[in-house]
Amino acid sequence: MPDGKILLRVNPIQFKGTEIWVNKQGAEMRTLEFDAAIFEELKLDGFVEVNPMEFNLYLSGLLE
Repeated sequence: MPDGKILLRVNPIQFKGTEIWVNKQGAEMRTLEFDAAIFEELKLDGFVEVNPMEFNLYLSGLLE
């Protein structure tokens, strides 16, 4: 995304997750619920799987 990036963690059993929106002003977090089609939808939207370390650094507040 031109203004920032979205980091998303999805629990594949309960279909719940956490989204972190990161931009120049910092990071915002929200909790989400998904349906069973979430992985196909993410692929169609161009999301790619990455190392979870970056997500966890933002989640813990060590990166902004």
